[in-house]
Amino acid sequence: MATDNLKIAFVGTGIMGAPIAGHILDAGYEVTVYTRTQAKAAALIERGARWADSPAAAAAGADVVFTMVGFPTEVEEVYLSGDGLLASAKDGAYLVDLTTSSPELARDIAEAAETMGKHAFDIPVTGGEAGAIAGTLTLIAGATERDIEAIRPVLETFSHTIFCFGGAGKGQAAKLANQVALASSMVGMADALSLAEQSGLDLAQTRAMILGGTGASGAMENLAPKALEGDWKPGFMVQHFLKDIGLALQLAEEKEIALPGADTAFTLYDMLDAIGGGSLGTQAITLLYQEEAEAVAAGLDWSLYQHGHGHEHEDGCGCGHDHGDDHECACGHDHGDDHECACGHDHAE
Repeated sequence: MATDNLKIAFVGTGIMGAPIAGHILDAGYEVTVYTRTQAKAAALIERGARWADSPAAAAAGADVVFTMVGFPTEVEEVYLSGDGLLASAKDGAYLVDLTTSSPELARDIAEAAETMGKHAFDIPVTGGEAGAIAGTLTLIAGATERDIEAIRPVLETFSHTIFCFGGAGKGQAAKLANQVALASSMVGMADALSLAEQSGLDLAQTRAMILGGTGASGAMENLAPKALEGDWKPGFMVQHFLKDIGLALQLAEEKEIALPGADTAFTLYDMLDAIGGGSLGTQAITLLYQEEAEAVAAGLDWSLYQHGHGHEHEDGCGCGHDHGDDHECACGHDHGDDHECACGHDHAE
């Protein structure tokens, strides 16, 4: 396959997808885009991308089809439905899912694609909105170096590093390992800032001190400044991070291992989502440690939360666990009906 005149389709031009598609377009490729809200693709269309009215229409005639959607249910729909990408893409096409999704689903899609004379790879990304805008994302491929050789030039238009983990679904498993590491560092960042604040320390100085030692993390480097400024704009939304942690916990359950750090993070982000923070950036975890007025100013409502709230996400939490009325916090202890949130404040029920 010649790489200098590939036709590209891109499905899902949201926070991450739009800048990624933009880099591909800037590299001179012919790009056709589809997203559920056409306005999110307006800037790309103005720069020369073509609009399609459906994923199938976008994929028709494309050599490489990229997808960047939100949840595994959406991945399954866009690939495996009767008019999905597997059915509509041309023979020999490369289908690349950049979404963080289920390893099992990635394997199913890859196997189905091969039987239909097409090639499907799970290549989730890390680096956040900033990395997508800068074109410096890290790609995590469930494929071999040889598998992606034909499309590497396209992948390199928006990435800095590509890791190949050798087989379908392994890209997703590796990305979930990344999210597990991030989950604990997010909790660590929030814990540290709360302790520093309650101790009367200068938070900016404390952050600088931590970054100079072994407590440094990507969360403290990139997200703590936003939290300290009260900037809750999502570079990565809480509801999507909650989905990722849930998928990791599901995989851990299948492997019969415990991930206490990820479980703690899931409990806190589930709480944040329950009180209206699902569309905020992940740095909003620090709001759980603040006085209620701070949360209200950010659009949160503690009255929505009750211990054992059992609220259900529209697409499911993603982890496969039952979080009904008997759901306990991550520590595993029974705190009864008067259990307080992590911040130690009393938010009624």
